[in-house]
Amino acid sequence: MTSSPSAPARTTGRGDQEEWIGTRPGEHCLIRIAAEDTGGVYSVVEIVSDPGDGTPLHVHQNEDEHFLILEGTARINYGDRTFNAKAGDTATLLRGIPHAWRNAADIPLRMAVTCTPGGVEDVFRIIARGGEIDLPALAAKSKVQVLGPMPTD
Repeated sequence: MTSSPSAPARTTGRGDQEEWIGTRPGEHCLIRIAAEDTGGVYSVVEIVSDPGDGTPLHVHQNEDEHFLILEGTARINYGDRTFNAKAGDTATLLRGIPHAWRNAADIPLRMAVTCTPGGVEDVFRIIARGGEIDLPALAAKSKVQVLGPMPTD
């Protein structure tokens, strides 16, 4: 079991051991509520992101993402807008609209992300297993299109 230093392993009500998974250098995730536990309606993933970490510009075809910033500040690019979301703020990123986020601060960013419907969290599990992964094929299967690198503004 892997653990992020600032995020210890937890146990669910089902008695299953949850674990933090590394999805890329600088990012750890904990699947708090999996889609299979909600009939696919939603999922919740907690993300801890190191300074400088972030996602490439991408667009989801299937799910909306609802962010709750728990610690730090997220720099969010959403359509033609760029804004900061700090601890306590929420942001909803609707499907079909290009977006990206990054930790532009010098402290870790921690956020809870709810996806509706759920299911895209399976990508985190696949990436965390490692080995040879065809990222473009995985993105296509998940109906997520990568549009470009992580914005720096």
